[in-house]
Order: sequence, then C-alpha cells, then structure tokens
Amino acid sequence: MSRPIKRHAEIAGAGFSGIASAIALTQRGWSVRVHEASPQLRAFGAGIFIWDNGLHVLDALGAYREVLDGAFAAPAYETRTNGECTSFQAINGPGKQRLLTMTRQHLHHAMLSAAKRLDIEFVTSSEAIGASPEGELWLVDGTRLKADLVIGADGVKSKVRDSLDIPMQRERYHDGLTRVLTPRSILKGGEWDHVIDFWNIRPERTLRILYTPSGEDTLYMAMMAGLNDTEATAIPVNPEVWAEAFPRLRPVLEAIGDNGRYDVYEKTVLERWSSGRVAIVGDSAHAMPPTLAQGAGCAITNALGLAVAIEETDSLEEALQLWERRERPLTDHTQSRASELAASRDLAAGMDWNDIGLKAARHVPTGTSPEFSC
Repeated sequence: MSRPIKRHAEIAGAGFSGIASAIALTQRGWSVRVHEASPQLRAFGAGIFIWDNGLHVLDALGAYREVLDGAFAAPAYETRTNGECTSFQAINGPGKQRLLTMTRQHLHHAMLSAAKRLDIEFVTSSEAIGASPEGELWLVDGTRLKADLVIGADGVKSKVRDSLDIPMQRERYHDGLTRVLTPRSILKGGEWDHVIDFWNIRPERTLRILYTPSGEDTLYMAMMAGLNDTEATAIPVNPEVWAEAFPRLRPVLEAIGDNGRYDVYEKTVLERWSSGRVAIVGDSAHAMPPTLAQGAGCAITNALGLAVAIEETDSLEEALQLWERRERPLTDHTQSRASELAASRDLAAGMDWNDIGLKAARHVPTGTSPEFSC
C-alpha cells in the first residue's frame, strides 16, 4: 500500500507570519522550506504586544511556554494625557484581559525554537523576488522552486505580493513611531510596572510615549510624533525635546543613545489574499498602524487559519476561499479601527476596553483551544 505524497510549501520570509505558517503546515503533515533574504534569522525592531488571541495561537504552535519565560505581564494599562489619568484598566489578573509584552527578538527566538523542534528547513541569504500563480517561488539567483503552495510572508514591501499584480491600496498617516529599547533598572517597580500611554498635547506639538516594560530588565518605548515634526522625529533621538514634554521619563530618555528608527504609520489593503497557489500573509497582506497592537496577532492568527483551512478542504482553491472568507472580516475590522485611531489620535482619551477596540484581542482564533489558559 503506497503512502500519500507529502505536500510541499515554499515560504518567503522568516518573520512571525512566515514561521507561524511553517509550523502550522508542518504540524499537518506538510514539508516546508522557509527562505530569508537576510544572512541571519533574527527579528527587526524593538518591543511587541501579544494579546489573548496571539497567546492562543502561540500555544497551538508550541511556542507559548518559551514566550512566557522572558515576557512581561503588566498588572495595569493606563493612559495619562497632559499629566492627568484618562483611563486605567487592570490586566493579566483572574478574569482580566491578557497581554504579554516582550522584545521582538524574544518572540522570534521562541517561535524559531518551536520550528526547529519540528526540523523545519530554513535557508538564509535566500531572497525571493516573485512567484507565479502556478506555484513557483522565484529567487534572486534565478532559481525557480515548484511547490503545492507558495506563501508570501516577506513584509510590507513584499516582492512576492507585488509580482502577482493583486490590486492594492496603500495609505500613510500624519504620525509615526520611533521604537527603542532601554534598561528597565532606571524606572522599575510600582507604577513603573504598568504599561503607560503618555500623551502631551499642545497647540504647537503632540507627542506620545507608550511606555512598556518588556521583561524584567528591558523597557520598550514607542515614541509617536508627527511626520513633519523634524525635531521629534530626528534620529538619534534628541532627549531634550522629549524630556520637556515628559519630565518623569528623562532618565530613560537620556539612556536611548543612538538607538531607534522612525517609521510612518501606514496601511495596506489587498483586493484578495491569494492568487492561484500563492497565499499572502502578515504585513504583506494587511499592514496596519500599530495603534491596536494587533499586527503580529493578526499575522500569526491568519497563518494558522490558512493551515487549518487547507486541512479542512479537498482542494487548495477551496481552502484559500474558505480561509479568506473566515479570517478576513476580523482582520478588516481591526485594520480599519487601527487606521481610525491613527488618523484621529483618539487614544489620548484612553483605550476603549470594549468589543470594538478589543474585538481581535478577545477572539479565539481558528485552530486554537478556547480552554487554553495562561
């Protein structure tokens, strides 16, 4: 009796969505190869938020326990605008909303460890430049790799996506972030264990610092300023500009040094998430402003959802249709709400702890257990 032929996927991009896709498919009997353009497997950026939905997915992928060991569970999330508390919410306690904060490097390492336990193949210095709907991944060296499924997980500037001529809309907003990591030892304990969304609003300038403990010894700060504010968007960060607005944060602001990169808020919306045998996942498909901290959560949720849809259907075409029909409405809602907040700066009045703002965070993703508990 012959064994069924194992199906094979080629994946462009070894970020969060690429690794999640690789693990989820391997768990379902696929062979997978992941291509990373960089010479090393590593995460770019500073800190990251993973809400309840993302924690469910990490558990399903076998990465949750390692993520937990080194992440931070703040007891509260508050907003302070011009020195006044505009909202306060206890989190991570019994019956409360769950949110872990960590460095992007920590999350990436935990997911990569889960992938390597499954013997998933990773190829570094292997840049994808396109794909065909027939199921070929094209590499920069001229190689064309045939697969049952190609996944474009190569980020906001995805070459796989762009090669398919999928109609796309892109929008940029008037604000952006400088993301930095500094030592927590300078400010630590008590209120400084909270996630605190600091705003300073004046007629001449609006600044924001999302102060985020991201481990016992690491602080992540997401520093928002308008695109045209040349002083506040300068790299290296000018600590005096920020300390004038947030004097209590001066010690950590002065510790930033030359770290940081300023990125403008932007949104990418595709007409469809697939073309033939090619699926587009993560920021390649639905980049969104970070105002709801759901970019990674939606990316890994949809990566897992894709593998589940394939397992549930008889053909890849049916699977891709089911996947988008099932997963896209929540992603569209989250992307739309994140964009509204990016355009309005309404978060200065406090986060809305309701089913509109936290619809994705409270969602139990496809392929995960509703009984999962941190």
